[in-house]
Amino acid sequence: MANSTVDQGSALAGLGLRRGLMTAFKQLTSNDIDFIEVAPENWIGIGGRYGRSFREVAERHPVYLHGLSLNIGGFSPLDSNLLNDIRQFMDTFNCPLYSEHLTYCGDEGQLYDLLPIPFTEEAVHHVAGRVKQVQDLLGQRILLENASYYAAPAQQMSESEFINAVLAEADCDLLLDVNNIYVNSINHRYDPLEFLHALPLERARYIHIAGHYDEAEDLRVDTHGADVIDPVWALLDAAYERCGPLPTLLERDFNFPPMNELLLEVERIKQAQHASQSGRMNSTPSVAKQ
Repeated sequence: MANSTVDQGSALAGLGLRRGLMTAFKQLTSNDIDFIEVAPENWIGIGGRYGRSFREVAERHPVYLHGLSLNIGGFSPLDSNLLNDIRQFMDTFNCPLYSEHLTYCGDEGQLYDLLPIPFTEEAVHHVAGRVKQVQDLLGQRILLENASYYAAPAQQMSESEFINAVLAEADCDLLLDVNNIYVNSINHRYDPLEFLHALPLERARYIHIAGHYDEAEDLRVDTHGADVIDPVWALLDAAYERCGPLPTLLERDFNFPPMNELLLEVERIKQAQHASQSGRMNSTPSVAKQ
């Protein structure tokens, strides 16, 4: 089975493509962003002006895929038609990776929400088996994202233990979302750095960063509708210390500021990646001459 073809040695910073930003995206160059990310369900089979605009943007920027409706933790049969469409979409646009949420989002129909999978041994085996099916159908490894959640039904193990177990049994990779770590650390009262270090970071291939909404002092909501805050930037720095400057995406789903303001956050990602690379080079011992 093929690995994802992202160059893990390169520091790449991207921005999620949303229809509300399409006009601004058409003005961007490779100097502004290194790649775009889309939910394939939103673009498969799209024609007309949006289809033409997407193809124009995709000609200039590599396209990463982050799915919304695979329902990897559900019980309904996997949607083979969707997976075939995703594989064809990846081939058409030469997409280097496909990721999904470690959640479920369907039963007898689409629920249009990302719901928490119980942290149990039974769920580990169930999800891992479905991931293997997906990887077989796509012919390559996929990435699963550590998700934000607001309840933990039937919990028998910790969140980090559950993620480790699923990724190990499925033999898939990790999409590390540092904002989700921060949101969950407030909502479920744990130390975000300890959680970060408990994850299978040797499997991390890609990172998300985003903003969120402060509903209350002890409740954060993962909205992707605000600027990234300093504690989340600090988690990104900590992730780079452990994983190196992996390709990193800025997510913004609504409440869009002007593009130049979004690009300032993309530039901050690039600066953090550069600092991580410089620190690693400075900490590498020199090889003694023979």
